[in-house]
Order: sequence, then C-alpha cells, then structure tokens
Amino acid sequence: MLDWQNYRKQLMGRIGEIGASSPDTVAGYQTLSKAGNKADLLGAKTRELIALAVAVTTRCDGCITVHVAEALKQGATQDEITEALGVAVALNAGAAMVYSARVIDAVKAYESK
Repeated sequence: MLDWQNYRKQLMGRIGEIGASSPDTVAGYQTLSKAGNKADLLGAKTRELIALAVAVTTRCDGCITVHVAEALKQGATQDEITEALGVAVALNAGAAMVYSARVIDAVKAYESK
C-alpha cells in the first residue's frame, strides 16, 4: 500500500512543477475544482464523499489521497466514506453489466452479417 501522506506531498510538488510550466492548465483545473463551492448546495463533506466515489471509479490515486484528507477535514467518518465507496462499487458493477450487454449486441451484429 502507499504512504498516502508522503505521496500527497510528492504529488503536490509535481503539480507545482506543472503549474510553473503551464500556469493556465493548473488555474483551469482549480477553477473547475472550486466551481461547486460557490453555490454550496451539497456541502463540502458531501462533495468530498462524491469525489472519493469518483476517484475509485476512475482509479485515481492522487484523487484518493487529496479527497480522503479533505473528507476527513470536513468531518466525514470512515463509515460514511465506506458507504460512498459502496456506491462506486455498485456503479462499476452496473457499468460492467451495461457494457457486457453492448458486447453481446456487437456479437449479434457481427453474426448477422
């Protein structure tokens, strides 16, 4: 397993290097990241729980380390995080079922020709 806290520090350093070379890229990312904060309809903790579920579905270790720290900072419990991860697992399984149906559809399309 990763040393998540050290990984986050290393990641932020590398992103800092990207920002030095391409400040507009990092600024654009930051604008997207902060967009939901203005209306704050969901609240910071809920947004972080969603971010963790998405991090799992996109397999993003950097997202995991950043959003775990933020979720905990916003008061998320391990049980709440686990529940959000359950949603991610269910969606991944659901997506696999949907794409499995697409494969069968493709098989039938090839077989019919």
